[in-house]
Amino acid sequence: MADITDTIRTEKSRTALSVQAGFLLVGLLLLLLAPFFFYPIFLMKLLCFALFACAFNLLLGYTGLLSFGHATFFGGAAYFTAYTVKTWGLPPELGILIGVAGAAFLGLVMGFFAIRRQGIYFSMITLALSQMFFFFCLQAKFTEGEDGIQSVPRGHLFGFIDLNSSTNMYYFVLAVFLIGVLIIWRFINSPFGMILRSIRENEQRAISLGYSVARYKLGAFVMSAALAGLAGAVKSIVFQFATLTDVAWQMSGEVILMTLLGGIGTLIGPLFGAGLVVALENYLATSEFPVTIITGIVFMVCVLIFRRGIIGEFYASRLGRKLGFVYRR
Repeated sequence: MADITDTIRTEKSRTALSVQAGFLLVGLLLLLLAPFFFYPIFLMKLLCFALFACAFNLLLGYTGLLSFGHATFFGGAAYFTAYTVKTWGLPPELGILIGVAGAAFLGLVMGFFAIRRQGIYFSMITLALSQMFFFFCLQAKFTEGEDGIQSVPRGHLFGFIDLNSSTNMYYFVLAVFLIGVLIIWRFINSPFGMILRSIRENEQRAISLGYSVARYKLGAFVMSAALAGLAGAVKSIVFQFATLTDVAWQMSGEVILMTLLGGIGTLIGPLFGAGLVVALENYLATSEFPVTIITGIVFMVCVLIFRRGIIGEFYASRLGRKLGFVYRR
């Protein structure tokens, strides 16, 4: 009897893996064909914010830390990349790497102070430090104040791929996005990621098992900051500017909204949340009805109907369970 049960479970697992692989291949195919049907700039913006939301979800969904200051890493990397590419004349790949390194450093400094507190105190510390960085960007000479750094050249990737071509730029952004998501997937499915989940579920028990919780939190914070910086650095190359909007507290609120709408603690939930918010902003920009009101209504509906987020509810549904998806939040 036990052998039969194990055989059935094995078959269900194989079926689930096949279904998930099918979804993955279809999604990848749609991304490859998307620039032939949609405006490339819109798609690149969507991918940048989707990666930003995934990076934030790494901290909130898998570690249980709610940061109100992730705009610091997103916008900080945008400033670092824009300045080095425009002023120093560095190629885009080096500028992006400097932006990611700068965001990781900011994450290390901010995380060092923030992880000493828990709950709302942690969130308030991240918000306070983020506002300090915002005023620094407002006053610093290299950021050019309220005007921001404009006319950032896209340049040539690796010296021969012209990023001034929208098609080349899109596939570069897509490659960066896929690499970023792959890093997140590997991170959360590693032993390090398992420990982060245990900290989220029961921090005191993790401490009793001998884990250095503060170090793991700081590691997750820095990783999340670096990936958020990757999204911001690429965004500055795509739109060829970096402004105070990128480091404002509203940007932190926007990425929280994206993550909540899609589903906390799911890998692809933030992708859908980012797509929904960016699509609303893009297609309703010329509407007379305020976009923020529509976004607020959508958010309220999702909170009332989809308590786990759109993808989280799908994972927890009967169909989602049959397809092999698991909602662990």
